[in-house]
Amino acid sequence: MTKNDTDPTCHKCTSINYCAVGRASKILENCPMKVHPDIEKTAKELYKKDEFVKRSTGVASIVEAKGYIHWPCLKDTIEYAKGMGYTKLGLAFCLGMIEETKRIAEILEKYGFEVVSFCCKTGAVKKVDVGVPEEYTMFSKTGYTIGWITCNPVAQALLLNNSSTEMNILVGLCVGHDITFTRLSEAPVTTLIAKDRSSPHNPAAVLFSHYGKEFFASELKNIRRLEMKKKKE
Repeated sequence: MTKNDTDPTCHKCTSINYCAVGRASKILENCPMKVHPDIEKTAKELYKKDEFVKRSTGVASIVEAKGYIHWPCLKDTIEYAKGMGYTKLGLAFCLGMIEETKRIAEILEKYGFEVVSFCCKTGAVKKVDVGVPEEYTMFSKTGYTIGWITCNPVAQALLLNNSSTEMNILVGLCVGHDITFTRLSEAPVTTLIAKDRSSPHNPAAVLFSHYGKEFFASELKNIRRLEMKKKKE
């Protein structure tokens, strides 16, 4: 797939000086406010026409303003759910985070929510039965025991759909499994804890730590080395 010159690259812009203060970028010619005004207009109309979008955006903005810097993400999640009028919440969690999930559920219940939860191993489906090669089913390639039962985000989503939850909260689902769950969930989904086993589940840490810089520098160096080797063959 080739890149379209009009595909936005907002990460290359100092957006704080432009869209954040109400104007298009002077740095980038592919600023979406310049090249896709029709889509920006459609988005703006949705805030008026789509009741969920309108309400969700308003509630989220109020929560941000009320708790900025001071509230943890769990408090933001609680206040958003309250603002949306939700009373029944679902937790789709990683088995490795059962203690965290117990605490989350306990707090949510104290705030008056009904909590339904499903563990990632529900159904006890074998990895080989969903097409995972056997050599990836018991031990990780980094030397850890990972087990032969697959995570089951499909069942988690379908079970929560069956329970008619109004909002579902992800607690440490694996990358990819979170995507599968979100695609199948009938209720809106938010992530409370993003899994990152290399850090205490803080994916942002790798971006600024010495470990993160070293990891990606080494990884990319190896990739380039293999690419050069293939070209020579």
